[in-house]
Amino acid sequence: MQFMVQGAWGIVPVHLNELSPGELRGTFPGFAYQLGNLLAANTAVVEARLADHFRDASGHPDYAKALALFALVIFVALIVLAAMGREERGKEF
Repeated sequence: MQFMVQGAWGIVPVHLNELSPGELRGTFPGFAYQLGNLLAANTAVVEARLADHFRDASGHPDYAKALALFALVIFVALIVLAAMGREERGKEF
């Protein structure tokens, strides 16, 4: 599984370096990652509230549906952001 995760997300720091201005190239990827951590810090709370909303047949919170919905929203948002983003071809580092 880690092989697939690395294949899907391993290119992100390279892309962040492409997008960053030259004078911020050493700082921008780390800042972007930490900003992502800040935004993701509330994930567990959101998923727990979603699980409370989705109950299984026995009345227990359905964490599988909550995680699937949360992941779907994130994947769609990532696809939209990637499609809207610019690409820097031939950029000199």
